[in-house]
Amino acid sequence: MDSADQYGPTEEPSLYYGPDIGAALKAAREFRGLSLQDVSDATRIRRTYLAAVEDMRLDELPSRPFTLGYIKAYAKHLDLDPEDAVNRFKESSPDPDEPLRAPVGVRRERDPRMGMIIASGVLIVAAIVLWNIAQRAISEDAPPPPTAPESVAGAAPVSPSGTVPLGAPLPAPVEASTPEVYKTPGLEAAAAADGSADAAAAAQKIRKDAEAVAAANAGPVVSPGTPFIARGAIHGADANASTVTFQARRATTLIVRGADGSVYFARSLSAGEAYRAPNNKGVAVEVGDPTAMDVYVAGKLRGAMTAPTATISSLVG
Repeated sequence: MDSADQYGPTEEPSLYYGPDIGAALKAAREFRGLSLQDVSDATRIRRTYLAAVEDMRLDELPSRPFTLGYIKAYAKHLDLDPEDAVNRFKESSPDPDEPLRAPVGVRRERDPRMGMIIASGVLIVAAIVLWNIAQRAISEDAPPPPTAPESVAGAAPVSPSGTVPLGAPLPAPVEASTPEVYKTPGLEAAAAADGSADAAAAAQKIRKDAEAVAAANAGPVVSPGTPFIARGAIHGADANASTVTFQARRATTLIVRGADGSVYFARSLSAGEAYRAPNNKGVAVEVGDPTAMDVYVAGKLRGAMTAPTATISSLVG
């Protein structure tokens, strides 16, 4: 019995058919007489990923954002609402990172002791303010302390011999432009290694090796106009059907969509891997780290991407 006989000629399965969204998409696909390979060819999604979505084997799928994109593209190809499909998926498989909502109908009751605590605090603050005001009023009403006459206070002490005593000499002022102490190259490393010259040399070699590893992870230094050189796997269209090529300097994600929003390509590229974009009109790309993705136009390096998203036509222009 085919799917049309199973559901009747007009009873098309909805997105809420079956126990989960995977069962609903599978029923809608079978109702239209499509195979997994047909959907894979139309959406550019691997057949294994589509089968995992239908069976809700989420551990065999990429990250959650990619899974949501697969469900949207799958539902759109079947003429179903992509947003409703995503909502059905979130209902059956909620994101553990999202905060839980408060239960409906729960009323928050305040502790009756809280009002007494607040009132006591207000009374204490008021008492402190009144005490400070009273103390200030008392100090203003009190007579000023006696002071010595100006002629006596300003006169310097005079010795019996009629000479004025002088204080001890003051130290010289600190020089503001004192240069920094010269440090002998390698002395600090040798001191850190208990004064051993061999240990200091070994520490310096470790630092140089770490700097070399960091430079290697940053990718090769290339200048605009450099021809494209394959340094890993190349995905996407044939060389004759592509003008723009993307090559990862470091590991990053790449998502390629068509003019209708369908996903052509979505995966994480390792350093050196490349993707040839098709010359289809309206193709757009999205990368996780723009600085990690070099753009080659007609086989020549144009430079790194300047934004997370761009269209192929804008990169060619």
